[in-house]
Amino acid sequence: MPGFTHLQVAQPITFGHHLMAWFEMLVRDGNDCKIAGKRVNILPLGAAALAGTSYPIDRFMTADLLGFSRPSANSLDSVSDRDFAIEFTAVGSIIMMHLSRFSEELILWSSAQFDFIDMPDAFCTVIDYAAKEKPRCT
Repeated sequence: MPGFTHLQVAQPITFGHHLMAWFEMLVRDGNDCKIAGKRVNILPLGAAALAGTSYPIDRFMTADLLGFSRPSANSLDSVSDRDFAIEFTAVGSIIMMHLSRFSEELILWSSAQFDFIDMPDAFCTVIDYAAKEKPRCT
């Protein structure tokens, strides 16, 4: 198949090489999810409002029982930390960017200008099951 750069034909590539680009993106996304999950897998329980608790709790045992890698090291940081939200948003944004690229390529490939693929209506259709309408392209 032709390889493209900025929608201009660049050089021939194999379809498998193109598919592997999508594969590499998704593998990277999966790794990013794992890394982000490890980075935010810290138990804040026991930090209380900001300076810890006077209750005699074993934070390491609690972290272990709840599946956290460890308890947080500093109670002030624990109650103010929002890194988990940023990590989730960043990884989610990258995944959505990759899925958007995948979708855009399918749209381009099915266009009259490219005509590489022919997608069935059911693949690109919104089905209203309540109305029992026949699928239609939207």
